[in-house]
Amino acid sequence: MKKKISYPLLSNAFSRADVSSGIKVLKSKYITMSKITKSFERQFCKKLGIKYALMTNSGSSANLLAISALINPLFKKKLKPGDEVIIPAVCWSTSLWPIIQNNLKPVFVDVDLETFNMSIKSLKSKITSKTKAIMCIHVLGTSVNLDQIRNIVKKKNILLIEDTCESLGAKFNNKYLGTFGEFGTFSFYYSHQITSGEGGMIVCNNFNNYNIVKSLRSHGWSRETNFHNYYKKKFKKIDERFLFINSGYNLRPTEVQAAIAQNQFKRLNSFIKIRKQNRSKIIKNIKKNHKWNDQFYFISHSKKISPSWFGLAILINKKYSSKKNKFLEFLTKNGIENRPILSGNFINQPAAKLYKLNSKKLTFPNAQKISELGFFIGLHTKKITNEVVEYITKNLLKISEF
Repeated sequence: MKKKISYPLLSNAFSRADVSSGIKVLKSKYITMSKITKSFERQFCKKLGIKYALMTNSGSSANLLAISALINPLFKKKLKPGDEVIIPAVCWSTSLWPIIQNNLKPVFVDVDLETFNMSIKSLKSKITSKTKAIMCIHVLGTSVNLDQIRNIVKKKNILLIEDTCESLGAKFNNKYLGTFGEFGTFSFYYSHQITSGEGGMIVCNNFNNYNIVKSLRSHGWSRETNFHNYYKKKFKKIDERFLFINSGYNLRPTEVQAAIAQNQFKRLNSFIKIRKQNRSKIIKNIKKNHKWNDQFYFISHSKKISPSWFGLAILINKKYSSKKNKFLEFLTKNGIENRPILSGNFINQPAAKLYKLNSKKLTFPNAQKISELGFFIGLHTKKITNEVVEYITKNLLKISEF
């Protein structure tokens, strides 16, 4: 009987030290956001070379805070209802929905087939006088050309938001992704570069913006913001402990999440290195196999980018397009977990039709190809064995036999 190997998106995510750090918090009985969260935020700033960081309960919440800040009355470049925000058609749902939830208009652009990131050509063609922001999504550990993006936003006076939820630790021109725009967001979901099960971070370099998202994160309170003293003096009859100065949510993390994420964060460089080695090992083994016949395309990146791979993104040769669904079912059955590239071409999703997001029936050829031909498998944070590499290779190359 042939041996079946399990290859999930991520295996053995938590070390004993990670678990112990979480248990220590539980035993202390101080579970809600406190000192450990603040310590992790400072550590995050230092590592990324950014001034301010705020931990959230998820990367999706970080995206919500970033977009909500743009329409906030305290934001100095406040956007108006109906202002346009450009977003790639290959996106995650909670990169998109905050735009709609804040009465802004998403404008979709196509992606680049070489990198799966936003197409600069498509981006330029969609900029109008109503374009006020770009939601730039760094896909699966790599990046769009930020030199070109920065030139565009500077010339057109457009705000840049970097959704870096899938690319923590990646760099462009030796500068960390997520630190180029007005806000950068990150996710610590289970299979991401580091994990606390759930969790996220929003970063920025502007003190006022930092205080806006801090207030929004916690109910709209003035607590621990630079707005507190002003409003305390102006509204003396209100208990300053419960002074609500803004709209708000409750998007705070727990100390348990912060403790685990902080412990994992110490190993980020090691994780990046190992994932890179595992990716290279798998691709090299596939391409040297006697059955290799360009069945797949693996995304590339420029010399300016130092990737932090999240998953091994794969585009199936179009001659096998009709076999994709059966092929992915086969991989799943044989223990190789797989996923679409983000949400695929989001225009195809039922929710996009429900909200009439493509009323002009525009097409996005590259995003559609990624939907029809793309998928990814995991890259682990521990070195995979030759046996596992051979198992992955053998099963991936079986696409030719369907």
